[in-house]
Amino acid sequence: MHQWYFSYNGQQMGPLDQNAAVAQATRDSSGFVWRAGFAEWLPISNVAELGTGGSFGLARAPPPQRLASGVADEIDYTIYGEDMQFVEIELDPGESCVAEAGTMMYKEASVAMATVFGDGSTSASSGGFLDKLVGAGKRLITGESLFTTVFTHSGRSGKAKVAFAAPYPGTIIPMTLSNFGGQMICQKDSFLAAAKGVQIGIFFQRKILTGLFGGEGFVMQKLTGDGLVFVHAGGTVVERELKAGEILHVDTGCVVALTSSVQFDVEQVGGIKSILFSGEGLFFAKLTGPGHVWLQSLPFSRLAGRMHAAASNRGGQKEEGSILGGLGGIVSGDRGF
Repeated sequence: MHQWYFSYNGQQMGPLDQNAAVAQATRDSSGFVWRAGFAEWLPISNVAELGTGGSFGLARAPPPQRLASGVADEIDYTIYGEDMQFVEIELDPGESCVAEAGTMMYKEASVAMATVFGDGSTSASSGGFLDKLVGAGKRLITGESLFTTVFTHSGRSGKAKVAFAAPYPGTIIPMTLSNFGGQMICQKDSFLAAAKGVQIGIFFQRKILTGLFGGEGFVMQKLTGDGLVFVHAGGTVVERELKAGEILHVDTGCVVALTSSVQFDVEQVGGIKSILFSGEGLFFAKLTGPGHVWLQSLPFSRLAGRMHAAASNRGGQKEEGSILGGLGGIVSGDRGF
């Protein structure tokens, strides 16, 4: 269950469990609330999980604070679900959002869909064919497809909704880039959707050891702009704010995103015994503040590795811990000759 934190006029309260949080929200809904998985503090009245309706989703978020030179569309959103989440984006007439190809769950009829080369940002759209080709190449290097899908409310009035689903169990993280200096570094293939105007680029690891053993290789995603982006991570997500000089050791596969002010290096696990028997590999990811970092509890590579190991474990027999081993499968009728 989530641990909730409340804020009233700068005074914080928590952590509270789900029942206590619902009771507190019922008593006083005038403040703000945060839990793991939220990128920002949200108004209590906007969080449906704390309402009396029983809905498990985040109610509409307030419009993002935009930079003076902002170019991204302002979009509202709702995140539904706990383990298998999807985000529903609400568009005003003329507003657009971009999403990774193949992630759409549903859309209303007034939402027009167009497939474009590259990331669909303003700079890519206004540039020539070479600019679009470069943008598409960047996406291909970072593990995404060559194309992005742009969804635009083509009607003249009212609101229109479009939803995008996460590709595997985990958490969708909403981030307003203007709150983090206009730039975010993310793991490859973590991008889900964003307000139109956000640029999706590449970030090269310049240090050889970090590129080889940092979990994400030499290339990561760089999200630039001032609008909302939605990043997907595996399992539960925790956000940490590192102070200047503060160091955090993380499993290399558990790093989801970090602000550009955070230094990302690798550090050897320890001695020979630790390397051979700890199960943590050769290196930790070494994150040095100041800045924000987001960590995931279940990297997809770890999930896929466990599934592959289970499937290849002598036919995927059920009694993995049974003293009978393969004989137990034959006795139970799961295997035959």
